[in-house]
Amino acid sequence: MRSADAFQQDAQHHLAAGDVARYMVAVGQGARAAASVLRRADTQAKNQALYAMAKRLEASRGEIMKANQEDMQRGRDNGLDSALLDRLALNDARIDAMIEGLHQVAALPDPVGAIDGMSYRPSGIQVGKMRVPLGVIGIIYESRPNVTLEAASLCLKSGNACVLRGGSEASASNAALSRCIQAGLADAGLPEGSVQVVATTDRAAVGEMISMPEYVDVIIPRGGKSLIERISREARVPVIKHLDGVCHVYIDTTADPAKALAIALNAKTHRYGTCNTMETLLVDAPVADLLLPELARAYAEHQVELRGCERTRALLPQALAATEEDWHAEYLAPVLAIKVVDGVDEAIEHIERYGSHHTDAIVTQDYTLARRFMAEVDSSSVIVNASTRFADGFEYGLGAEIGISTDKLHARGPVGLEGLTTQKYIVFGDGQVRQ
Repeated sequence: MRSADAFQQDAQHHLAAGDVARYMVAVGQGARAAASVLRRADTQAKNQALYAMAKRLEASRGEIMKANQEDMQRGRDNGLDSALLDRLALNDARIDAMIEGLHQVAALPDPVGAIDGMSYRPSGIQVGKMRVPLGVIGIIYESRPNVTLEAASLCLKSGNACVLRGGSEASASNAALSRCIQAGLADAGLPEGSVQVVATTDRAAVGEMISMPEYVDVIIPRGGKSLIERISREARVPVIKHLDGVCHVYIDTTADPAKALAIALNAKTHRYGTCNTMETLLVDAPVADLLLPELARAYAEHQVELRGCERTRALLPQALAATEEDWHAEYLAPVLAIKVVDGVDEAIEHIERYGSHHTDAIVTQDYTLARRFMAEVDSSSVIVNASTRFADGFEYGLGAEIGISTDKLHARGPVGLEGLTTQKYIVFGDGQVRQ
């Protein structure tokens, strides 16, 4: 079998010739060859590579910052808005965070090889399950170059080869980071094909990448809704994704007012542009007149625009009238939809109709009601008496996440190291034959 590095040489040849299709096939072949090596790699080898990448990052700060400035200038010239420019920007603090992230992933328990549920069968054989890598993971993302390191580290630690395709706006930054990753892999004696950053901004590369089930085992898109919809529609490779983060907080009549105010404020204003930010607040009618005016004052301090139902606007005349589109909206901005509801039945019905099955929370002192909400709300994370902002791999103790899945097969919720693996049955016998 040819080595992953030999396939990388093929890829560079095809890239130089401008043949995107053959370039991506060579990238896929290299990743598949590298995955065979990583499947055998022990934890020490993978951690050595992560530490080596961190050292290379530290030594290449100047090169990385220079490349990022090229991207930033091109972004300004192309009219990127301030939010996208902020996501694109790298500085010493963000490079420090990437280095620390590599160390944190190295410190995480390695899921590969863990065996669960060993038991004897009447025949005398022992049956259990062993956790193993998925194989080759393709990740398509936009704007933030730090995703390059996050994705590389999580895939490597879970024993997977990966093919990374960042946005064209971060091409110079990702190329500089790729050189650090490749050098770190070489320092640790692992194939450079273990992590490949697609080196062309041609959009045809994405189409090729999502159509190579013989080389890529799963695709994880991270970006805007239009990107994820395209990947989901066109991919011939299984996809782990979420489309929207239309998250709700429901405040029940029995809720502690101080907790309700703190949770509803944090869930909306902690960060506006994240998928676990609350977009719709549901308030039980008996406490609406007590809580909504106080919440409105708090939101006003954060310049949050309120859009409400008729009952909300009767209490908050400053709120704009909510439309049907508002209940579906993922604003990712300082805008909040508010609806007054008659009890938990209407709240759950609203969440089922308009939610995206991402993260929904209830604030209540009624334990029975909380249990019912957890059982009936069909979301990847259901939270009782805490902010939706906790729906995050780090906060859940996963160490880090590759993304959040609202799918129900394979992985659901924050996808950490375990979500990047699968299980296979293993059987121990002692000469048994089936009768």
